[in-house]
Amino acid sequence: MRQLYAPFNRNHERTRVMDVKSAEFTKYAANAMLATRISFMNELANLADKVGADIELVRQGIGSDPRIGYSFLYAGTGYGGNCFPKDLQALGHTAREYGQTLRVLEAVETVNQDQKQVLVNKIFAKYGRNLAGKTFALWGLAFKPNTDDMRDAPSRVIISALLRAGASITAHDPVAEEEAKRVLALDLADAPALLHKLQFADKPMQAVQGADALIIVTEWKAYRSPNWTALKAAMKAPVIFDGRNLYEPRAMQENGLQYVAIGRGNHG
Repeated sequence: MRQLYAPFNRNHERTRVMDVKSAEFTKYAANAMLATRISFMNELANLADKVGADIELVRQGIGSDPRIGYSFLYAGTGYGGNCFPKDLQALGHTAREYGQTLRVLEAVETVNQDQKQVLVNKIFAKYGRNLAGKTFALWGLAFKPNTDDMRDAPSRVIISALLRAGASITAHDPVAEEEAKRVLALDLADAPALLHKLQFADKPMQAVQGADALIIVTEWKAYRSPNWTALKAAMKAPVIFDGRNLYEPRAMQENGLQYVAIGRGNHG
């Protein structure tokens, strides 16, 4: 194996040799650590909203400490996909088999599930829990960019909650539309009529036409630099709920947009 991977190890040794149990444990532990960093930042972001701190500045500050670093410190709407949830559950299951409780990882999972409701709660705080007559544009369906993976995607929780509250939604995602249709039909199997209030747009700007607000759930590159003038002209009201903190609050104020992000306060 060392001979096979020798071309990749010229600068420094990347190959680690260990027993099978340690290798499997390492894989689970690595993903659990990354999930823990995400949930920790999400909890701090929710507190930052209350005390008036800016979680983005906090991220930059603590990330500059070489003992911490910048990776996986972005606050948002929670993690999804298959690897993190599966590996946390596997590690927890193994611990229980041996009579141990991994309390930190149980808290990580709880925080992550709660975080998927944060944008929903911010929307309810602005409009009330009866969203009948409201139309929302939603950018991003997949749990992360560059995939159509909808497993444990925060968008599923958000869409289901808003539709059940009476809202209409027009969603866009560069690649995940078909998979989203499949999983959302399962999520709303008890209320299939609600699916008629969910539409999909071919382009991001088509989704915002006549919308009362824009919700950003996945940080696709296509969403990072919209034409603000065109966006405001297309929307019924210039309101953005940003679940990935893509934009700078000051820039949003300058463009006349009300901006509600994660851990950055409400602006506009």
